Amino acid sequence: MNRTAVTALIAVGQLALVGVAVAPQLSARTLGDTYLMKVAPLDPIDPFRGAYVALDYPDLRHDDSQSFGNPGLGTLEDGEEGAVYVTLVEEDGVWAADAWTRERPEDGPYLACDDRSWQIRCGIESFFLPQDEARETEQLLSDGAVAEVRIDGRGNAAVVDVRAP
Repeated sequence: MNRTAVTALIAVGQLALVGVAVAPQLSARTLGDTYLMKVAPLDPIDPFRGAYVALDYPDLRHDDSQSFGNPGLGTLEDGEEGAVYVTLVEEDGVWAADAWTRERPEDGPYLACDDRSWQIRCGIESFFLPQDEARETEQLLSDGAVAEVRIDGRGNAAVVDVRAP
């Protein structure tokens, strides 16, 4: 194989890996349905990641413990780790957790999450914004806000907006 073909093959492989990495977020944003969820702020700015708002979802937490600055939905203490599915139910115009299971639900809506780290994470814990908007959004969150989350048929989720209820 010549050098040009090898370089092209490597470039195509890297593009495919990028596509695989962002596919769940893109699928949720393009094919997902919109759900509103109550949110609270955790941490507004990380100097290494830029301006963003770390979000806490009090109605989605698995346990009754407070987050204390830690993103995630709590822990599932069943001796296993891996995929966790959170089924959702509507309560007063916003969506909240109904049940947590290791088996993918047959019908939705539900969030496809993971607890391989020390917290259940669903990919909706951060909302990236321009610097000036992050500070405004932090104030909005402290006053009470909802996140507009798009969820596709496989439970992949993406935060689209944060706004007043």
